[in-house]
Amino acid sequence: MFPITYQEPLFRPPSEARSLILQVTYGCSWNKCAFCDMYSEKAFKMRQEIDVFSDIEAFSPYKSSIRRVFLADGDALVLSTSKLLSILQKLKQTFPRLTRISTYASPNNIARKSLSELEELKSAGLDLLYVGIESGDDNVLKAVHKGETFASTVSALNLSKQSGLNVSVMIITGLGGRNLSKNHAINSAKVLNETQPKYASTLVLNTYKGLEHFKSRYKGIFALQNQIELLEEMRLFLGHTELRETIYRSDHASNYLSLKGVLGKDKEKFLSEIDSILMNQDFVKLRKEEQRGF
Repeated sequence: MFPITYQEPLFRPPSEARSLILQVTYGCSWNKCAFCDMYSEKAFKMRQEIDVFSDIEAFSPYKSSIRRVFLADGDALVLSTSKLLSILQKLKQTFPRLTRISTYASPNNIARKSLSELEELKSAGLDLLYVGIESGDDNVLKAVHKGETFASTVSALNLSKQSGLNVSVMIITGLGGRNLSKNHAINSAKVLNETQPKYASTLVLNTYKGLEHFKSRYKGIFALQNQIELLEEMRLFLGHTELRETIYRSDHASNYLSLKGVLGKDKEKFLSEIDSILMNQDFVKLRKEEQRGF
């Protein structure tokens, strides 16, 4: 029997597949984004420390094999620094071979912490923040009710870096639709250029509850892009990046093209791969047919 019972649905980043998932909150403290239904059926709640500690203790028989812990659900940084420090201390005491503790984090909740608080959390064992910035374009962010801006995102990411915390940012290809595609790509690249995160990834917009449901929550007119347009947007985004050592992935299941490497060492290789696909005769034919209105 599994040691604890989760309040589902439960989510974690792909790279946390082998991590212990520890729910310190239920749901998401924002939970208003037009594109996200991950926690739409959950009421946000901060869990009591005694219950979190009980879950940690339940895994103590496996302490020698637990190396990574991911703090769920949507954004553990909404908790007070004192509560987070208590949880981090308990984790380090219980799992002596622990090498990484990570969590999702919104720019807004990062900004609620002072630099000294983030440094305390880093010293206590928090290593990595997964930040879904989604876009660097203010019009796109407003359309999807993200509650962030280009400026607030850059400020929060740089504050995290200054504290010593590693950051993994996520951008959603196609989030602005056909109308906002260009600015979405260019300004998302600008966010990365100004923050130089350790990790960056892109995934493709997936309207899990249907396109009309997404459109009903989107502020403005949304025109869904086809596969060619999404690849062209990815190329524009990558072409505008000026990164030094950011580890980049587009290997989420939603992506049409899987890319793995380091930006900018592998930038030209990535662009060449995209160009070779866009020049494929099937894609050229599809583009011509669409231009003719077929």
